Amino acid sequence: MVVDPQAPELVDSDFVAMMRASHLCVLIHDAATKNILWANPAACELLEWNVTELRPLKANHMSSSAQQYDRVIGRAWLQEAVEKGMSRIEWHYRSRSGRIIPTDAIATRVELAQGPAVMVQFRNVEREQRVERELRQTTSYVDALARHTSTVAFMLDSAGAIRFATDTALAHLGLSGDAEPPVGRLLESHATVRGDCGETSWEQTAAAATPVTPVRVEVPGTEPVTLEGSLERLRDVDAYLMILHDVSTRVRGEEQRSLELRHENYLARYNAMGDMAMAIAHELGQPLAAAANFLAGVHARAKLLESSGHVPEGTTGQLEYGLDSANRQIGRASAIVSALRSFVGHLEHLEQVADLNAVIGECLYFVRLRAAAVGVEVEVRLSEHPVLVRCERVLTGQVVLNLCFNAIDEMAGSDTADRRIELVTETRDEGGTVTVADHGRGVREDVFVESFTSKEHGSGIGLALSYRIITRQHGSIWCAPREGGGSLFGFSLPSAS
Repeated sequence: MVVDPQAPELVDSDFVAMMRASHLCVLIHDAATKNILWANPAACELLEWNVTELRPLKANHMSSSAQQYDRVIGRAWLQEAVEKGMSRIEWHYRSRSGRIIPTDAIATRVELAQGPAVMVQFRNVEREQRVERELRQTTSYVDALARHTSTVAFMLDSAGAIRFATDTALAHLGLSGDAEPPVGRLLESHATVRGDCGETSWEQTAAAATPVTPVRVEVPGTEPVTLEGSLERLRDVDAYLMILHDVSTRVRGEEQRSLELRHENYLARYNAMGDMAMAIAHELGQPLAAAANFLAGVHARAKLLESSGHVPEGTTGQLEYGLDSANRQIGRASAIVSALRSFVGHLEHLEQVADLNAVIGECLYFVRLRAAAVGVEVEVRLSEHPVLVRCERVLTGQVVLNLCFNAIDEMAGSDTADRRIELVTETRDEGGTVTVADHGRGVREDVFVESFTSKEHGSGIGLALSYRIITRQHGSIWCAPREGGGSLFGFSLPSAS
C-alpha cells in the first residue's frame, strides 16, 4: 500500500471518534473475565443501556432466555475469539425493554494498552430475517402455484420464450416428462397462438397486449387442446404473463353443435330432394312405359316390313339388337325410378339376396365408359365365390357407381402417373364387401361424417345418398387414406348365408 507522505497522521482520539460515529454496534469485553469494558453509542442505543449500566451486566441480563443463548455458550464463543483470533455467531440480544434483537455478531481479539480484549461487532438483522422469511413464504407460494394448481400459467419474454410455467401448463404442452427444462423454448414451437381476431403470430399478439389482450392457444395432438385466457404485459420488466384455462370440452361441444346444425340443414335439403324425387318418379313412370310400348310397336312393324319384302334382309336383326338394348335401358331406368320411389317413400327394407359380383358386373359397362373418357384404367378383382348379401340390388348398384365415379373424378383431377382404380369384392367377418381404391391425393377426413363434397361443382348428394342407402340396409360404409397414397372407399352388407 502506498502512503501519501503529505497526509496527516491519525491519533488515538480520531479512532475513538470514528468508533463513536459508526452505525455498527461495538462492545469491548475483557479477554479474561469477559466483562464489558466499553460500548459505542450505536450499541447503547440498540440495547437501551448506557455504558455505565452495561458494564456490570452479564450475558443472561442482555441475551435471549432461549437455551442456545445461555451464558455458558456466550462465554465459550468469546473465549474462542481469544484463542483463535476471531469467532462469528448469530446472537439474540435482549434490550432493556425486553425486545429480542437478532444480530450477526463477530468477536475479534484485540491487544489494548491494558491487555488483551475481545471486540464484538454486531448488527441488527431482524429486518433481513423478516425479508428472508417473506421470500421463503413467497417461494412456497410460487412453488404451490407452479405444482399444485390447475391454472395454466406461462411467463414469457418478448420473443415468446418460456421463462416460467406451471406443471399443468407443461402437461398441456406435453413437456412435463421431458428431461430437458422448458425454460427458453418458444411457445409457438409447441402450440398455435391465436389473438382476438383469429390466427396470428406471437409478435402481433404481444403487440396487442396494452396491457391486456384476449388470447387462445391451440395444442395439436390426437385430441387437440384449446386454452383460452389473457396475455398481460408486465410493468417495468420485459415479460408477459399468460393465464389460460382449458376450454377443449366447450370447443368440441360447439363444433359438434355446428356439425349437427349443418346436418339439420342438409337433411332439410335432403327432404326437399325426396319430394322432388317422388315427383320425378311419378312423372317418369308413364313416359317410360309409353316409350316401351312405342319400341314394341317399332319392333312389330319392322318384322312386318321384312316379311313383306320391303326391308333389306338382315336389317331386322340390327333393328332388333338396337331396340332390345334400348328396351333394356328403359327397363333399368324404370327399376331405378321404382326403387327410388320406394326409398324416398316409406323407407321399408326390401329383403333381397344378391351377389355382389353380379352387381359389379352390371355396373362395369358404365364405369369403364366413364373411365375411358378421362384415360383411367379400371382393374377388377372379383371374389372366386359368390358374395351373397341381403340388399336392394338396384340401389346397391347405384352406390357402386357413385364410389367408382368419385374415384375416377379424383384420378382425372390428379397428376399421378398411375391412373388406375381398383374394384374388389370379398367376404369378410362383417359381411360381403366392396372396395374402390384410387391413386389420387387421398382423403383428409371422413366424408361420410361431413356428408358434403369438396368438388367445385358437386352437391355432395352422391356420397350422402350412398351412406343412407347402405346404412338403411344395415350395412356400413367408410373411407380412409390408402396405404401408398390415394383413397380407399368401401361398404359392407349383411351376408345372406
